[in-house]
Amino acid sequence: MRTGFSASLTYRLPLRLCLLGAVAVLTVPAATAATAATAGAAATAGAADPDPGHIVEKADRIRFPADGFQVDVHVSTTSPGDSTTDVHEYRVLSKGKESTVVLTTAPASEKGQMMLMRQRDLWVFLPSVSQPVRLPLSQKLTGQVANGDLARANFSGDYDATLLRTETLERKELFVLELKASQRGVTYPKVTYWVEKGSFRPFKAEFYTLSNRLLKTCRYEDFRAMEGESRPARLVMEDALRKGSRSVMEYRNMQRRNLPDEVFTKDYLKKLQ
Repeated sequence: MRTGFSASLTYRLPLRLCLLGAVAVLTVPAATAATAATAGAAATAGAADPDPGHIVEKADRIRFPADGFQVDVHVSTTSPGDSTTDVHEYRVLSKGKESTVVLTTAPASEKGQMMLMRQRDLWVFLPSVSQPVRLPLSQKLTGQVANGDLARANFSGDYDATLLRTETLERKELFVLELKASQRGVTYPKVTYWVEKGSFRPFKAEFYTLSNRLLKTCRYEDFRAMEGESRPARLVMEDALRKGSRSVMEYRNMQRRNLPDEVFTKDYLKKLQ
């Protein structure tokens, strides 16, 4: 019935009005399609994942304050076949990404040793040696902990980040990123890094050699309120080459400090020896 009514009406209307009606009918779907396409593009852009470098930088800020701070680090290392636990303790003074001093406070046999990092240069000061000795960031400090794990722990600035995928582990939605060293001299050539969506909390990391061999893994645990942020107070580092060997790093007594640049100089540390 509706078809017959429309047809009879069309015959009675002037030709020009019929043509205008046809144009209107054709125009509306086109406008609707354009609007839908625009809305779809906007939704896609809104749902897009953040920049990989931004994810890494946000996770760095979760781990440590961006400005000057001090923190005590307790490292306990266990190995298969050894019933003893090796314990080392350090006090870390840090200012930004480029300046760090690491003071060894235990054991007594190593007390007084100090490390100074300026940019990517690292020196160790030993009580028995008059001049500081230069060391690589990748060199082992104790157990599974490398010099750079304490002296230059941030990833942003040292690595080019690529977002590989997103996945769910332990009911957490995570970004999975590949970090490749942006220049020589960093602690690890390559890192795979899991960061929680939304909160940007670091979840875990895998550290690789230049030949893509897995060295060790790290889990970020025991998030606690420290200096205005919920931060991981415990890092569990496990040797991928020697199963059962692991080091646990515990962060204690974190506090912001206004540290003068003078602290991060070789001359200043020589005075403390």
